[in-house]
Amino acid sequence: MFTVAEGRTVRFSRGNLQYRASTGTWRFAEHQYDYVGADNQNISSTYTGWIDLFGWGTSGWNSGAVAYQPWATSTTYSDYYPGGSYTNSLTGACANADWAVNNAISNGGNQAGMWRTITKDEWSYLLFSRNASSVSGTENARYAKCKVGSVQGLMVFPDSFSKPAGLADIVNINTSDAAFDGNSYTTEQWSQLEASGAVFLPAAGLRYVTGVSNAGTYGYYWSSTCDDVHYAWYMSFYSGNVLTNYGSRGFGFSVCPVRD
Repeated sequence: MFTVAEGRTVRFSRGNLQYRASTGTWRFAEHQYDYVGADNQNISSTYTGWIDLFGWGTSGWNSGAVAYQPWATSTTYSDYYPGGSYTNSLTGACANADWAVNNAISNGGNQAGMWRTITKDEWSYLLFSRNASSVSGTENARYAKCKVGSVQGLMVFPDSFSKPAGLADIVNINTSDAAFDGNSYTTEQWSQLEASGAVFLPAAGLRYVTGVSNAGTYGYYWSSTCDDVHYAWYMSFYSGNVLTNYGSRGFGFSVCPVRD
């Protein structure tokens, strides 16, 4: 379990959220280190492959927003107002604009309302404030950058974590400007870390209209929190930082749902 606010804990999904328009199917990635990458450029209402970079609030719920379908590529920020207002987050009366709330996820219980996207404040608490285990000599170990196979990303530790026996000490814990290759694992070694509760968020890049960039080097993960008329909040990481920030609602970012 992961504490995301005082008295509030969650579990993460088995992988990033994916969508196939031709069948209207939502699923979690088979492995935590899986991401679609360049094929997101094929985004359309009829695409038979999978996409995993979504505009903000594009759950398919017709709330009055112009761009609400998962295949939306509009660059007009006002097209992504759930309920028709920039002040609405993907919560409360507009919770169905949350991809994970509105849709049955085929390998995640196959029932709507089981999952959700965490808020901006929850991302901040999870990564920068919560109490957690001591790992490899670092107290309150919350995250560390790493590589799984050839995939760069962010390892997030659960509240209670013990490093599997036989693995090297984990370095650069809670170090925002660390390189990814300080901790490198085979997929078999990652299976041990995952079994111990760790979550891996791959650096899946971003989409702008049909162009995909930074796949493999930057991770951008939406929150459910709006910011202002232009922006919504997200969490991002790259070799130089781990932070929460705000970006255009029309960007295609990753979604990694949680369950309370």
